[in-house]
Amino acid sequence: MTTNRLPNYINGRWQNSTAKEFADVINPATGETLAQVPLDGERDVAEAVESAAAAFPEWRRTPPQDRIQYLFKLKQLLEDHEEELARLITTENGKTLVEARAEIRRAIENVEVACGIPTLMQGYNLEDVAKGVDEMMIRQPLGVVAAITPFNFPIMVPFWFIPYGIACGNTFIVKPSEKVPLAMRRVFELFEQLSLPPGVLSLVNGAKPAVDALLDHPTVRAISFVGSTPVAKYIYARSATNGKRAQCQGGAKNHVVVLPDADMETTTRIVSDSAFGCAGQRCLAVSVAITVGDARNTFRDAIAESAGALNVGYGLDEASQMGPVITRESKTRIEELIGRGKSEGASVLLDGRGAKVTNHEQGNFIKPTVLENVPPGGELSKTEIFGPVLSLVHADTVDEALDILSQSLYGNAASIFTQSGAAARKFRYEVEAGNVGINIGVAAPMAYFPFSGWKDSFLGVMHSQGRDAVEFYTEKKVIIERWQSQWSRKF
Repeated sequence: MTTNRLPNYINGRWQNSTAKEFADVINPATGETLAQVPLDGERDVAEAVESAAAAFPEWRRTPPQDRIQYLFKLKQLLEDHEEELARLITTENGKTLVEARAEIRRAIENVEVACGIPTLMQGYNLEDVAKGVDEMMIRQPLGVVAAITPFNFPIMVPFWFIPYGIACGNTFIVKPSEKVPLAMRRVFELFEQLSLPPGVLSLVNGAKPAVDALLDHPTVRAISFVGSTPVAKYIYARSATNGKRAQCQGGAKNHVVVLPDADMETTTRIVSDSAFGCAGQRCLAVSVAITVGDARNTFRDAIAESAGALNVGYGLDEASQMGPVITRESKTRIEELIGRGKSEGASVLLDGRGAKVTNHEQGNFIKPTVLENVPPGGELSKTEIFGPVLSLVHADTVDEALDILSQSLYGNAASIFTQSGAAARKFRYEVEAGNVGINIGVAAPMAYFPFSGWKDSFLGVMHSQGRDAVEFYTEKKVIIERWQSQWSRKF
């Protein structure tokens, strides 16, 4: 592919960035340079916000029923281009085609749910709150809103936000990850085919300077973000300082509890997919497996065998079951964390460091890694590794397992595998996590449920997707009215 500098999409047209610094977009499996992406972009953000602000008055006056007609067309476009988009995701992100196709389906589900905005956005009313006085609550759009999205799901995560934001009557600016900007560029080419009014949707590429420009611009009313917890805290604090509402999905250290009565064959398969799917770069990926009682040896041997059998390779190869991590820096960091765990006393049952894939020696490959007896206070127990590394910890009881879980700073997801309804209910009742799985390895909510998260995994009140998204992208207005009846007057 010829190296090219990526443009922005502002005011209904493509235009070159005003940025002076650019970075290479790298295929993580081959090391090939795919394009160049702008790194600054403050002036581009200002132009995009101006365009979005100008488009807002007319867009908010467009009836919701008319706004969602664009989403119906978008759903069909995404389905028509599903395979093309999946291959583009794999090329710039590294995940397998199977995983990329699933990502597109999740994006489409959010479009489908947002098509229900005429119902989801409704308020409520009550007659005679006092004699002759009626009261109602209506929802109105905020204005200009923006999303800052991560590398691990280049299309799905932006679609946690975009369909709801514009269906509610807002104008929307997307700032994709500079590591994976190509998929969103192609999506915006599909948006072009919708003939939305100019300024309703904008795409601005950039790094931290572009993010800060969005956070500081007084016209931007709300920020949606998904990424690491340190950055989430930064964005949440700066948004609050500038009077913006924000929803910031942070990092995770997801645990799964395996009881002795679990169906071990099924459990092993599901946990393996959760821990090593997308090379462990899912915010819902299992990072720690806590075996309870007699499950210890059975699960340990089974998961090590399952992980060792996975075919690691280029995601565009249909035979590949796991691809590379996103950058060479990520590969180095993950391998150093594995070494840190070993030095702290963990036993390395399966070591994925130093992996090489034939014909793709420049790729950022790490094979599945399994460590046992990870110290509870060690670095691996606390740090979000975001790679194909599973730590094994043992507990004697469910209570002890829940206690281990409660010590984590994160609360994104947690799962339990068991045939006991009592144990499952206790777990879901007491576990300190926002997305809970019962015999489910990736507790990913459907689009009509919020993508929850607790503790340091989420900052804000309203989450992404479904009704929470509608609440986030609208303001409530309460009207209390009394009318003097003309029929009671004397003429």
